[in-house]
Amino acid sequence: MTPLVSRIFTAVVLLAVFVSAVLWAPGWLWQVLVAGIAGLAAYEWARLSAFPTLSARLYATAIAACALVLPELLADGWPAFQTGLFLLAAAFWLIVAPLWLLGRWHTRQPALRAAVGAVLLLPTWAALIYLHARGPAVLLGVIAIVWIADTAAYFAGRRFGRHKLAPAISPGKTWEGVAGALAALAVYAGALSLAAGMPALSLFVIIAGLLYLSVLGDLFESWIKRVSGMKDSGDLLPGHGGVLDRVDALTSTLPVAAGILLWLEHAG
Repeated sequence: MTPLVSRIFTAVVLLAVFVSAVLWAPGWLWQVLVAGIAGLAAYEWARLSAFPTLSARLYATAIAACALVLPELLADGWPAFQTGLFLLAAAFWLIVAPLWLLGRWHTRQPALRAAVGAVLLLPTWAALIYLHARGPAVLLGVIAIVWIADTAAYFAGRRFGRHKLAPAISPGKTWEGVAGALAALAVYAGALSLAAGMPALSLFVIIAGLLYLSVLGDLFESWIKRVSGMKDSGDLLPGHGGVLDRVDALTSTLPVAAGILLWLEHAG
């Protein structure tokens, strides 16, 4: 099986499983599944951070446990905590992550790496819970932005890629790939505008902003892998690497998208 065929096959299986879970899993099962994803991603993050095996397992268990118990434990305080997570994620991705990449920080301090992992994963988990509660169409509509961008960038980059986006961080990414993603998302924004009756320009601006965050999330994980001397975060998913390799762009887009939707709900 060629790498491309393996990548496509794994993507189709993941898509079928994920969409089925979004559409038919009850709330409690969805929370368990998302906690499991957070735990797996946390373990891979810990391994990228050179945590010893036992420490990596304890870290992953702690992240998964937080994902399972925090909504019930906080009860009435959960909405405020959730909002805080979205704001924290927005601050990280709009301020800290760009500075991190521009400065090409190499820090491997365990406490800092553990904290950054929590900032990446807990807001993403909270966004998955929040968006799922708003309905399958809302969650899938937001995630589709990342899927469409990733797919369009991959094929546009393979066919037209000439100019490197960030050669010192991720040599495979090109400006042509980003342009392909933007073009595909322009079509998606137009379709959403017609279907939902939303202003096309406003929708495109939001989606273009999420594309920027998607690329940023991808580059951030690529830099962490480069510093760690690893090609992939894991090998669980043939053709894709690890779980973290699949959710890297989601960690930067979902919390911000959820925060925008939350703000629009309260503003309306």
